[in-house]
Amino acid sequence: MPTMRVAQVTAARGPIEIVERPIPDPGPGKVRVKIEACGLCHSDHYTKDGLFPGLVFPRIPGHEIAGVIDALGEGVGNWKVGQRVGVGWVGGYCTICRPCRRGKFAACERTEIPGIVYDGGYAEYMITSAYGLAAIPDALGFTEAAPLLCAGITTFNALRNSGAMPGDLVAVQGLGGLGHLGIQFANKMGFETVAIGRGEDKRDFVTKLGAHHYIDASAGDPAAALTKLGGAKTILATAPDSKSMSPLVNGLGVDGTLMVVGVGHEPIEVYPMTIVGGRRSVHGWPSGTAADSEDAMRLAAISGVRPMVETYPLAEAAAAYDRMMSGKARFRVVLKMS
Repeated sequence: MPTMRVAQVTAARGPIEIVERPIPDPGPGKVRVKIEACGLCHSDHYTKDGLFPGLVFPRIPGHEIAGVIDALGEGVGNWKVGQRVGVGWVGGYCTICRPCRRGKFAACERTEIPGIVYDGGYAEYMITSAYGLAAIPDALGFTEAAPLLCAGITTFNALRNSGAMPGDLVAVQGLGGLGHLGIQFANKMGFETVAIGRGEDKRDFVTKLGAHHYIDASAGDPAAALTKLGGAKTILATAPDSKSMSPLVNGLGVDGTLMVVGVGHEPIEVYPMTIVGGRRSVHGWPSGTAADSEDAMRLAAISGVRPMVETYPLAEAAAAYDRMMSGKARFRVVLKMS
């Protein structure tokens, strides 16, 4: 029986180990993807540390998956062997829960998350639902596409659902894996883009990414600086630091929104009068469906939005994971299978 290499976790907080497994066949409604690249995301620690309810081991992590359809299960239409496809956080959905019945598939109560609910992309092959497939444009390489299937779609989708219109002042807080993509998308969507980071040495970098303004949060109050610019219609909060997010609400203009995509572990604190008086809001946004991923990748393909990546071979998956979790990568870590 043909086999494949995978990087799996066999127990909570256990090591990531390279093993051989049989190459699986797709069942009805499923496809087999030959994986070319898989991005590493901070959310992979839910698998590594056994933090997700109902997680079953052994499990192969990974939900930023780019590859080629290798085989089709019974009943799969509209897809062909050889197509370039990606799979993100929403690798499938139940179609029958209340959110699904209302077309809100990304909010499915039984979301099929690769690498958590079923085996993900730290492998040479995977089986996934046809519902979770997103077509990858020819202009994007696999290592470029993989991070767009989580970090990319998250920032893209949050911005386009924030209520901001071209010409509006939009700020991106945080210059990491999410933020460096958020700045690029904000610029390409026609927003007057503000980058918020720490340290004057970041100014040239964010300008090259597309920021029209840079606010050094270590040199003063970023909310006051935003107010001086006229107040932000949207602040995209990407750094997982609730304490730094909270005061940013004061930098919103009337009807402005703090769009939260970075998940901190402490409460966001907001004075009621701050949001009541200016009709401001704090809004969270998760990833999105395969269709949303296609939208994000199409914009990236035609506009030049690209993730900055560090690549590792599958055999070094454990080292790649440690590099990603260290916060020192610039800016996304991607496993290459060949």
